[in-house]
Amino acid sequence: MKKTNETYAAVFKEYPDVVTVEQMSKMLEISTKTAYRLLKSNTIKHFMVGRIYKIPKYHILVYLNLVDSQN
Repeated sequence: MKKTNETYAAVFKEYPDVVTVEQMSKMLEISTKTAYRLLKSNTIKHFMVGRIYKIPKYHILVYLNLVDSQN
């Protein structure tokens, strides 16, 4: 079993709990165009505030398979 709390605290600790598309692209070392594709295909769970994507850091860790998804 993966230690979710420890992983969450250690990985990407310099980023806030909810990140922007630009921050996510830096975290994953991908282009913003690729980041938008991941979000639009719902590969990484997110929510929107108006037209702005907001991505919980937890869902990025799930995408990277560093923590277990709790659906």
